[in-house]
Amino acid sequence: MIELRNVTKRFDNIIAVDHVSVTIKEGNVFGLIGTNGAGKSTVLRLTTGIYRPDEGEITIDTLPVYDNREAKRKFFFIPDEPYFFNNADAAEMERYYARVYETFDSRGFYDGMEKFGLDKKRKIHTFSKGMKKQLALLLGIYAGTQYLLCDETFDGLDPVMRQGVKGLLAKTMEERQFTPVIASHNLRELEDICDHVGLLHGGGVLLSKELEEMKCNIQKVQCVLKNPEEWQMALKDVEIIQEEKRGTLHTFTVRGSREMVEAKFGRLETVFFEMLPLSLEEIFISETEVAGYDVKKFFVQD
Repeated sequence: MIELRNVTKRFDNIIAVDHVSVTIKEGNVFGLIGTNGAGKSTVLRLTTGIYRPDEGEITIDTLPVYDNREAKRKFFFIPDEPYFFNNADAAEMERYYARVYETFDSRGFYDGMEKFGLDKKRKIHTFSKGMKKQLALLLGIYAGTQYLLCDETFDGLDPVMRQGVKGLLAKTMEERQFTPVIASHNLRELEDICDHVGLLHGGGVLLSKELEEMKCNIQKVQCVLKNPEEWQMALKDVEIIQEEKRGTLHTFTVRGSREMVEAKFGRLETVFFEMLPLSLEEIFISETEVAGYDVKKFFVQD
């Protein structure tokens, strides 16, 4: 388990991370979401011991991270722009990391290289951005560490390769004890892979919850009402997060279990009624608006 407790990091007069507390459980995919400049990269660099916190404490499996070689053997870190030795090829990087990590799976690495269509003897400086990211991910996954921390994992990957990477992460989690921590500015990239998501803004954590918990506690309802003016009275004991009307079609975002919401809306006479799945983006917008934040502008729309 990775724990950040009341962690603060300053650069001169700028507070990059402000009293952040996060717990990352083993065996989960943890997504750290935030716009550029929200503090994601700084949090990852603090977690990996590259930066020393000005306040607070960071531990991996109860071990302090900063300047602790034993703790650092437990993770592999992939920054937004992965570093490779000058003029090196993939085989040279494999040999290096095989010396650093006793758990490195060389056979698995070369199998992955073949599946991703990467040439182990080609100079890495001739790779595209996406190819470099693929290589870094293969090195990180087959290092055999318990934790993999990635900054903008899917940036530069085409849609087919993104799915391939997600599949490889899922397969690795099935085969051994493995906990990916993925920082991204694009919530949609993480929607189908994360178990737990934290929203970072202005150097602080706005929200950190299990994805299933959020999905089970917020519902989206679309309906056409026989008596549109009656819904406010009939639903007065329902926590309505958002209500929207287009023509005769009402759309409600409501807090509560599916069963409870169906029962409450059963009081209304409807011409049409349907419960719809919410995207992770919609859930986060709903949760954070309740807390007084307008986060629509935080999310990538492409």
